[in-house]
Amino acid sequence: MTHRMRINRILTAASLVLGTALSVNAHAQSPTCELDRPMKFGGMNWESNLMLVGVERYIVEHGYGCDTQVEQGDTLPMFAALQRGDVDVNSEIWITQMQQAWDEAIASGKVRQVGTVFTGTDGWYVPRHTAEKFPQLRGAADLEGLHEAFIDDEDPGKGRIYGCAVGWTCGTINANLLRAFGLQDEYLVYSPGNAAAQRAAITSAYKRKKDIVFYYWTPTSLVGSLDLVKLDLPPVDRQALACITDPHCENPRPTGLAAYPVVTAVNSEFARRAPGLTAFLAKVSVPEAVLTATLGHMEREKLEIEEASLYFLRQHPQIWREWLPADVAQRVQQALDG
Repeated sequence: MTHRMRINRILTAASLVLGTALSVNAHAQSPTCELDRPMKFGGMNWESNLMLVGVERYIVEHGYGCDTQVEQGDTLPMFAALQRGDVDVNSEIWITQMQQAWDEAIASGKVRQVGTVFTGTDGWYVPRHTAEKFPQLRGAADLEGLHEAFIDDEDPGKGRIYGCAVGWTCGTINANLLRAFGLQDEYLVYSPGNAAAQRAAITSAYKRKKDIVFYYWTPTSLVGSLDLVKLDLPPVDRQALACITDPHCENPRPTGLAAYPVVTAVNSEFARRAPGLTAFLAKVSVPEAVLTATLGHMEREKLEIEEASLYFLRQHPQIWREWLPADVAQRVQQALDG
């Protein structure tokens, strides 16, 4: 082989490699969306859902080349919109809070569960300063005899346990836990008018170093941003738990509260039209501790939802890259670095 022939072969090979690289890069920069319209998210109005929707929208827009939009609303209206096809995805559904509606929608075939996004928890909390003031207070049963530390303003003869907002299903859990631990003669469960009032009461007491015991759940920015101690409960007794969650429970018994899966669901027609996007949503999963910590950072730094979503994407690529094909992950990373 002559020197000129060797040079030509080297140049040809280099050209092929460069052409392949340019083709791959062009593919990374020019995705084709599976939809010929914007992808529609249900924007349920609480912080973990809004942040997750922000993360998913960024990935869909920059990784899959789709336009997106958010329809704002409460849980049940957005779930109804999902069944109608007015939205494509509800990113965070707490099945235990809407079991009947969920079962009916799944049976109808209009909705498909595609993944478990995280595992939620709930229980009774006290501030760290309260736990240090009363070292004997380790579990819910230890509240017995301590009601004077948590005096209720409206009924000074009893202590107050701050429950969840009026009308929420967790009100049943709190009322039955109170009876299960035999605390009903010393305490009452106070239900604020709404979630904002509940949060305001807790944060106000915390900042003033007032002693308070309250029901809350994770992942939330409140638990992530405050120094709290969760009161111990006994191991989960499934039979006792079924009664604790029943508003007609006649004889509640002490039990732990089981962690519960929080799922992602899509409209079935969307799943048929956009299998790639559906596969992505099915893999979205975030450890509860990571999500709570991110929401806590959002609260402390006073970030907007969009800023918190970008913070998560930049801080935890090892999580979100697992959800995506390599070329999609590359495009998302390029957008974050740009």
